Amino acid sequence: MISIEPERDQIELLNTIYPVSRETIDRFITFNELLRNWQSKTNLVSNNTLDAFWERHVADSLQVFALAPSTRNWIDLGSGGGFPGLIIAMMVNQIFPNESGHVALVESIGKKCAFLRRVAIETGTPVTILRQRIESVSEQISKAEVITARALAPVSKLLDFVGPQLISGKRALFHKGREYRQELEDCRGKWRFDLVVHPSRIDEDSVILEISSAERESG
Repeated sequence: MISIEPERDQIELLNTIYPVSRETIDRFITFNELLRNWQSKTNLVSNNTLDAFWERHVADSLQVFALAPSTRNWIDLGSGGGFPGLIIAMMVNQIFPNESGHVALVESIGKKCAFLRRVAIETGTPVTILRQRIESVSEQISKAEVITARALAPVSKLLDFVGPQLISGKRALFHKGREYRQELEDCRGKWRFDLVVHPSRIDEDSVILEISSAERESG
């Protein structure tokens, strides 16, 4: 039987990415338990990743937060099972415990929104859950400092959603797999932007793309 609590080496992994308090670990444990309970009736994550919760989901999400730990205002697009959005929200609450930070999760599927709300309530995590399509939340996107998305859409499509907002210091952090170079090539002639490629600390085939100062190509 798989324990819902992390092993010592898993806690050490998290802390090498960014220090996590005992209270936040407890929130992650509750999240893990709820995810396992809900997964049987709602497809929240790939079934073959459930037993790798701490590495595949928590640590993978934590490394996004670690790229901008002083950020107070985030928005996560296509939040699904809560990665990275809920992990970021729990970390923002750890760093800014008096609700001075704000994290919004955008998810159009009602069952997934219900799950996100349940986790937020049971872990005491302040978060705004928006049951809307991304096209409808431009105002909320404009208020965020960092925009995140994991396994949602190709880079060119993501930039269609948020590219015009990536100005005045705002940036996007997108999880991407081994096909990211082709996705960037597909942006050629459509978008210009500043780019930093951060190798994943969890999966050698993955990266986090940091995109800012986006501008649509003319012609």
